[in-house]
Amino acid sequence: MEWRDEGLLLSVRRHGERGAIIEVLTAAHGRHAGLVQGGGGVKLSAALQPGASLQLDWRARIEEHLGMFRVELIRSRAAPIMAGRARLAALNAMAAMVLTSLAEREPDPALYARSVDLADALAENRRDWPAVYARWELALLAALGFGLDLERCAASGLRSDLAYVSPRTGRAVSRSAGSAWADRLLPLPAFLIDRGPPTMGGVREAMRLTGYFLETWMLPAFGHETLPGARQRLVEIFASHEMPPPPEEAPRDDEAEYHRDLGQSREILLPGA
Repeated sequence: MEWRDEGLLLSVRRHGERGAIIEVLTAAHGRHAGLVQGGGGVKLSAALQPGASLQLDWRARIEEHLGMFRVELIRSRAAPIMAGRARLAALNAMAAMVLTSLAEREPDPALYARSVDLADALAENRRDWPAVYARWELALLAALGFGLDLERCAASGLRSDLAYVSPRTGRAVSRSAGSAWADRLLPLPAFLIDRGPPTMGGVREAMRLTGYFLETWMLPAFGHETLPGARQRLVEIFASHEMPPPPEEAPRDDEAEYHRDLGQSREILLPGA
């Protein structure tokens, strides 16, 4: 058995003196593990860093075997991602969520594409990467069979003024239909449905939204008790994380001092995701 594909490297662990077992996410073969001979050596260890895109040739005597990978580096993202603590936490959270939730060898091209886009956003330090991560978790829920219906109001069928999500059904609810039960509903950040630019406040709400359904729908279905610690660390970082304003909107020194003296905190808009 053999195949050729591209993959996003999720994890590496040493095997023997010079080998390494890697796990990758691929478009056509899903989450897949394999042995890389020499993967623990100097020549390949620099290429085998989580977040890298690899050209993969996999071979095994029968399909059920672990098999062996021959790898070629397509793009390394390790250095720029590791330069930022928050972005490294996001990469670790993505890898941990995939490794603990996705079934092996079940392809999902859409989730793979979103995962590569997230890795690119982290490596390029795009200002909207927190929003890209939040949208990635929505895609993960869908890939696991727990997709949310955010297209129209569950009560009225309208597509406008969507402001909440039902914790029972995972369907959107409009502001007018849900106002009387707002304390029982989950806020729906506008950027998740392309109704406005993402903000860090919206990203935090999005993480609470996806976290709720990951915990109440995904964990019981898969027999897990808690979400990966790497995700919780990212949530904690987001609690105090802010993005700088665009260069053309940077406040003057006197304006920044004014707001600092007043003790005011301004929420920074992220550019369109």
